[in-house]
Amino acid sequence: MLSRALLLSLSSLLLACGGEPAGTTDESSGTTLAPITDPTPTGTDGSSGASTTEAPTTGDATTGDATTGADATTGAAEDLDMQPEDFVCILGWDKVRKFRITNLLGHLDEALAVANNPEGGVYPVGTVVQLIPTEAMVKRAPGFAPNNSDWEFFFLEASAEGTVIVERGAETVVNGFGGNCFDCHAKAAPQWDRLCEEGHGCDPLPFTAEQIEMVQQSDPRCR
Repeated sequence: MLSRALLLSLSSLLLACGGEPAGTTDESSGTTLAPITDPTPTGTDGSSGASTTEAPTTGDATTGDATTGADATTGAAEDLDMQPEDFVCILGWDKVRKFRITNLLGHLDEALAVANNPEGGVYPVGTVVQLIPTEAMVKRAPGFAPNNSDWEFFFLEASAEGTVIVERGAETVVNGFGGNCFDCHAKAAPQWDRLCEEGHGCDPLPFTAEQIEMVQQSDPRCR
């Protein structure tokens, strides 16, 4: 079993690639711990009771809160407001190179097409990407966070009992080790839609694919 020390070490560097904390949140400041009081396993197939809404007419990209509504001209659009119970064992999600990916709004094929496109592309709303169990990025509705290509970042605590959202937001989320997610992902070239991989422009990670896979396999929610 992977040691806790290695898990913490990897967590500190994988998705939080540096930068000074800009507050208490990344893809949102001021969010308090959201413990699961009645965790209900949703399985490992990426399908869960995620809260879906119409596109926000107004929203706070630093907190993840959004006022839902439909534009009378353009009509309603999809959005995904992740809740703690929506974050489940990542081993049931599709693996693309080093990361795990799903789409909770039914657009998995489209998300996988972008992930596997050598020229990049824009991920569909509802896409959830995780490299390790304690970090995530979720594609929100257009307009949620224009400076961050509408991604919401999450710093999580994962245990056998479920998931706690520690921080969430677009630009100011920091993990438990002081790394700012936006600062890292902002370095990705535009065609990669903020995803950091080798050759995308982000700072390289000092870990092998095998080490990252070990962390993924250690997801306590999979037991």
